[in-house]
Amino acid sequence: MGDTIPLNHTTTTILKASKGDRPMAKGQSAALDRKKLFADPVMITTIVLLITFLAVFILYPLAILLIDSIYSTDTGITFEFFKSIFGKRTFITAITNTLKVGFLVGLLSASIGLLFAYVEVYVKVRTKFMAGLFKVVSMLPVVSPPFVLSLSMIMLFGKAGIITRFLLHIYDNNVYGFWGIAIVQTMTFFPVCYMMFRGLLKNIDPSVEEAARDMGATRFRVFMDVTFPLLLPGIGNAFLVTFIESIADFANPMIIGGSYDTLATTIYLQITGAYDKNGACAMAVVLLAITMVMFGVQKYVLERKTTATLTGKASRARMLIEDRSVTLPLTIFCSLIALFVVMMYVCVPFGALFKTWGYDFTLTTKWFVMVFQRYKGLKAFRDSFVLSLIASPITALLSMIISYLVVKRNFRTKGFIEFVSMLAMAVPGTVLGIGYIRGFAGGMFHTGFLQGIYGTGVILVIVFVVRSLPTGTRSGISALRQIDKSIEESAYDMGAGSLKVFTSVTLPLIKDSFLSGLVTAFVRSITAISAIILLVTPSYLLITVQINEFAEKGSYGVACAFATILIAITYGSVLLMNLVIRLFGTGSKIKEVD
Repeated sequence: MGDTIPLNHTTTTILKASKGDRPMAKGQSAALDRKKLFADPVMITTIVLLITFLAVFILYPLAILLIDSIYSTDTGITFEFFKSIFGKRTFITAITNTLKVGFLVGLLSASIGLLFAYVEVYVKVRTKFMAGLFKVVSMLPVVSPPFVLSLSMIMLFGKAGIITRFLLHIYDNNVYGFWGIAIVQTMTFFPVCYMMFRGLLKNIDPSVEEAARDMGATRFRVFMDVTFPLLLPGIGNAFLVTFIESIADFANPMIIGGSYDTLATTIYLQITGAYDKNGACAMAVVLLAITMVMFGVQKYVLERKTTATLTGKASRARMLIEDRSVTLPLTIFCSLIALFVVMMYVCVPFGALFKTWGYDFTLTTKWFVMVFQRYKGLKAFRDSFVLSLIASPITALLSMIISYLVVKRNFRTKGFIEFVSMLAMAVPGTVLGIGYIRGFAGGMFHTGFLQGIYGTGVILVIVFVVRSLPTGTRSGISALRQIDKSIEESAYDMGAGSLKVFTSVTLPLIKDSFLSGLVTAFVRSITAISAIILLVTPSYLLITVQINEFAEKGSYGVACAFATILIAITYGSVLLMNLVIRLFGTGSKIKEVD
């Protein structure tokens, strides 16, 4: 009787259940979390400031946009603006064109991305060169300006293009329009699908497919009956993400669209050319409604189905396909696409080094000289660099704070913070730009500090932060979900406050994600155009706006010189980030401990 009985996990659970404590434990835990939260002034202040920021700089501009589309000072609430735009042939054509391009780009990007991911995960690539080439191609469009491929497309396949004019002797090729936009956007967005599919395919347990093979099924049958059904939600997810990116894209249709108008370019011209603010707002609301519906389906339907369909981490290594009848055609096809993308990127620096593209291919540095001596290139790079450098740490820190609150804290407005912070992902840049014009050049904040930020660098920094916030938040949430809650709870038990725990415990554990978010925010900010082209003033020169301006004028030498330097900056930033993570990241510390 005097012996003590050790309480293991099962015994403790049984005792709790016998006392009837289990239903109370969850409620008591939530109540205790809220009590701790309200007792922490730093945390309460952070939540209030965060909600205010999200409400003012994301929800408020969109609300003003909606009000402007249905309210007139003369007649009050009215739907005349929507009737007016739907009565315009140009708008109907633009929305039809946008949906056609978005559907085709989504389909092609998902197909090519799936093919690249399948080759990497399932096929034994013969040479390291090919494997490295696929990885480079997957990274190229992510860290480069969004309209670089449009420039390359014009210089390679336009009327003065090297391939069309000098190799094929075609002198009247028209690269502008539907196919030009579709090809450029597909080459730009398919790496996003590739990265999504790569993660999905790696998570499929090889034993599921090998069981079908053991029963006599061919590789094609296994793919169609086993692998493809498991990927269906992911395919839908990738399609919708690319569709949203395509219909919201402004830069590529602006440069290579020609007379083929899309909704994003039509909205821009409506407010800058026709000076019709109400009509532009109504068009923006239509575009926003389309992207929001797609975003809702992608986030709240397909993402959940994707995680539920896969079997989790693979139990053992996958046996790669070595059959030449499979590996050879797939490798050749992916290699041709990869080389085509690389060729288009290599075209840009050569465009900056040739004397006159399409006529005189003498090497020269005059375009780089003109960038800095005639076109205020130094000011453009300084303004872009400084504004992006200010925005990136703010974005990275905000992303980590939001991620921390969403994953580690329990309070009523947590869902609101998560939804609004991710909302900017679904808002096209031109829509956000018009919302900021209407919201901060007038609206509620027609006086005071917030009205004073319009036309300044502050509003550009805020736009950069808002646009990059969803990417950093998703990365932070993924990283924080891997950290055991007990690590932070032990710090709280020792008397540390929430600020101390976040800066001394949580942030060091996710510093790889923080550094990655920092550089991603910098790259996205310095290459942004659609959200800031309507907000930039003569006081600030931004590189992307300069590239867009010279490309529209046909000054491809200057545009390529600007783009070449910008690509060098972005790639330098990514390489520096990788070096810092390798030297000082969490992984290096783990190796040292081992």
